[in-house]
Amino acid sequence: MLKWLWLSAAVILLDQITKLMASAWLEEYVQYPVLSWFNLALTHNTGAAFSFLSDAAGWQRWFFIVLSIVVSAFILVWLKRLRPGEHWTAAALALILGGAIGNLIDRIAYGHVIDFIQWHYQQFYWPTFNIADSAISVGAAILIINSLFFQKRESG
Repeated sequence: MLKWLWLSAAVILLDQITKLMASAWLEEYVQYPVLSWFNLALTHNTGAAFSFLSDAAGWQRWFFIVLSIVVSAFILVWLKRLRPGEHWTAAALALILGGAIGNLIDRIAYGHVIDFIQWHYQQFYWPTFNIADSAISVGAAILIINSLFFQKRESG
């Protein structure tokens, strides 16, 4: 099922292109309204999801780099071991892998992850994120839904 790596590559490419565009066109911490519930807002996240560990002393960069490499290797092995009919699982793993590598590239190159997508409702703001984060979230959702409701059908 390594044929699904094209999806990972597409996520990485789209993620890196949009991050370069955001960095070139947006000023950090300035909100650029697009819709009533959607802004572009460039931030540099030294932590993980929801800025977890972003205020640590710098060790978190290396921790998340190592964690991303280990998780990516695990996903590659999992993907390689899938049976030919497990398309949803393969797609989900490819999305997660692409997102993990997209954010890994940022951590290695810049020491932080570039985020720029901001959703909000009135004064309530979701943490700013990027395409890689979206791919990880969609991939995880597919994995969960598939394993709960469709796993028997897919593998059978």
